[in-house]
Amino acid sequence: MAYDPNNIFAKILRGEAPSYKIYEDAKTFAFLDIMPQARGHTLVIPKTEAETIFDVEPDMLAAMIETTQELAAVVKRVVEAPGVMIAQLNGAAAGQTVFHVHMHIIPRWEGADFKLHAREMAPAAELKDLQAKILAALP
Repeated sequence: MAYDPNNIFAKILRGEAPSYKIYEDAKTFAFLDIMPQARGHTLVIPKTEAETIFDVEPDMLAAMIETTQELAAVVKRVVEAPGVMIAQLNGAAAGQTVFHVHMHIIPRWEGADFKLHAREMAPAAELKDLQAKILAALP
């Protein structure tokens, strides 16, 4: 399947769709998932056209992982989660719903189930508040 430049993450990168941005550098962009599986669910994407981990250049993949590592610690601290799950899905059969390679940072609490992937939108006020807290906690 060829990369679709009209996928929602490509539109977010071009500023054509809104997002709750929490980080951006020359190679990566990170924002809160509007349909979070848990409070603080964050997505990290590379600034390149790649559908899956198999399509992304190694330097962009490294940048995506570095950003994920840095942000996971901040998000975990801000939402006071004892754990964090890092997920990366490749292809529809694996559960990928947006075909632009990305990492999920999902805070976890023992005994707490997380919501189903891409099912329920979080309230905008909640996302805006969390965005402000994460931005304030960044180094």
